[in-house]
Amino acid sequence: MIERCDPPKSFSATWEYGGEVSWIELHLTSEEGGTRFQLEHIAHVDDTKWAEFGPGAVGVGWDLMVRGLSLHLGSGGAAVDPKKFMAWTVSDEGRRFMTSSSEAWYAANVAGGEDEKTAREAADRTTAAYTGAGEGGDPGEGGAS
Repeated sequence: MIERCDPPKSFSATWEYGGEVSWIELHLTSEEGGTRFQLEHIAHVDDTKWAEFGPGAVGVGWDLMVRGLSLHLGSGGAAVDPKKFMAWTVSDEGRRFMTSSSEAWYAANVAGGEDEKTAREAADRTTAAYTGAGEGGDPGEGGAS
């Protein structure tokens, strides 16, 4: 639900998923040569879900969202066909994108202090959940944000 909107500079909203609520804050700032896109997502994540998937659970989802936004903006603002985007997510290119994103979130998790083994296991489960490779569950289920 949109809580505040200051077009074209910013907005804040709640995000409800799987019975959980989190908060997003988006700011757009003009910079030389473009616009800075700054997103903050605050969520109180269940410890079990965090241990299972780590930050990649929501991180890969946001990376996919930003990919869709870049396609939208790159097409001059034309709508992105949801069926085509979903088909891309199951293509080799889409799976490589999600795997690469999950690996970047693994590295961020380790840089944030998580031990490598735990971070690796969480990243592998996240990759599997997003790419359909093996069993991985749904990283977003239950508010893993």
